[in-house]
Amino acid sequence: MDLSTITYYFTRYGAIAIFVIVLLEYLNLPGFPAGIIMPLSGIMAAKGNISFFWVMVISVAAGLLGSLGLYALGRKGGEMFLRAYIRKFPRQREALERNLEWIRQKGCMGVFLGKLLPMIRTIVSIPAGVVKMDLTKYVISSACGIFIWNFVFIGAGYVLGDQVFRMLGMG
Repeated sequence: MDLSTITYYFTRYGAIAIFVIVLLEYLNLPGFPAGIIMPLSGIMAAKGNISFFWVMVISVAAGLLGSLGLYALGRKGGEMFLRAYIRKFPRQREALERNLEWIRQKGCMGVFLGKLLPMIRTIVSIPAGVVKMDLTKYVISSACGIFIWNFVFIGAGYVLGDQVFRMLGMG
């Protein structure tokens, strides 16, 4: 999905597009980069198309729903997937076990910090599900991390508005 397509959906469908695109991004699907999606949502808010508050509510809800999908995937089928993966790539066993142990030890703080790191923030949900982290703790730590991540990127779009729009070649 290219920038003009994302912009089209944002301007045509507003809040629904924000929710769906952010949900897909948090499900770790390729083609939905947060570096474009979040600032574009902020730009929409700065232009008065939607309030900043509602962009944040929508984006955090979509991010949390996507994260819960990956958590459930890890919880229900993660161990089976990991066994198959290790059979196919036995050299990865130590790294995978180390990462799972890190989530077990760090718990909520590990998920929270993971939600703030590019490349880790969407996939941290799967190991949290695999280790069967308490759902309430998972939701709270995820929501806090998602809020901060989204606030920074949406806020950048809101504050920088037209500058970001021009930088992306759209203004």
